[in-house]
Amino acid sequence: MTELDEAISESIEHANESKLNSKIAIFVAITATFMAICNIKGGNIGQNMAKAQAQAVNNWSYFQSKSTKQNLTESTVELLSSQLLNTTNPVAKADIEKKIAIYKEKIARYEKEKNEIKSTAEGQEKAYDEMNVFDDQFDMTEAILSIAIAMFGLTALTQKKQLFYFALILSTAGFILGFTGFLKISLHSDFISNILG
Repeated sequence: MTELDEAISESIEHANESKLNSKIAIFVAITATFMAICNIKGGNIGQNMAKAQAQAVNNWSYFQSKSTKQNLTESTVELLSSQLLNTTNPVAKADIEKKIAIYKEKIARYEKEKNEIKSTAEGQEKAYDEMNVFDDQFDMTEAILSIAIAMFGLTALTQKKQLFYFALILSTAGFILGFTGFLKISLHSDFISNILG
């Protein structure tokens, strides 16, 4: 091979490397940008999950408080009912009966309030669980896109087109997972979540 042939061959090889590195740079920039956007969305979901969980805990505490008040009121009704049986004075009986009626109204009110609070707390728990699916999905998106970026880096070092195509496949999978997360379409994998969780 002549020097001219070697120079031409080297020039062509350098041009091919340059083209591949240009493609890699573009795909790394696009992938990293999308990963950053998914990171923000995942962080926002995480904040909303924390808020929903705190609200659910507060409501369950409030539910417990109402249950305690209801139990005390029911005990008071039992005590007043015992007093009523042992009272012969008609004025005292009327007073006790009036108190029993007031406490029974409180019991009914506490029961109604407890049902409303329970419903709210269960709704907040359900919202938390629904958000958790997409939080996991965005976490998986970030993981896949991080691996894709690493594969693009290896491709730049080795100039192996197979690695470039593998990185493209990973990047595409990450984009699909991320876009479906933004569209609230669950592609959640419990298997992967359990491994990573």
